[in-house]
Amino acid sequence: MKNNKMLGAALLAGVLSFCACGCQAPNAPGPAPGVEVNVESDPPAPLAEVVSPSPGSDYVWIGGSWSWQNHWVWESGRWERPPFAGAVYVPHRYVDHNGKHVFVRGGWR
Repeated sequence: MKNNKMLGAALLAGVLSFCACGCQAPNAPGPAPGVEVNVESDPPAPLAEVVSPSPGSDYVWIGGSWSWQNHWVWESGRWERPPFAGAVYVPHRYVDHNGKHVFVRGGWR
């Protein structure tokens, strides 16, 4: 029992220090939400995904999409809780600015 409490305390300390440093979550690499990045080409066609059952009524499904990380990388769909009341998830988007391919990272707003 004592070892479980120590392990729990260590895990909590690790999570709190991760949050305090302002690090991005592992599933959110790349530019910050809303930042525009010139890319080499349009993203590939979306991959088909199966939506898993929701873990709870307060979760929102965020569909998988391509993200630019010096090349196109597929980010699988996932369930997330909105970070604050009224938050809306805006998906990644790809636009053409005068012939240049531009990736705009999505995120909670």
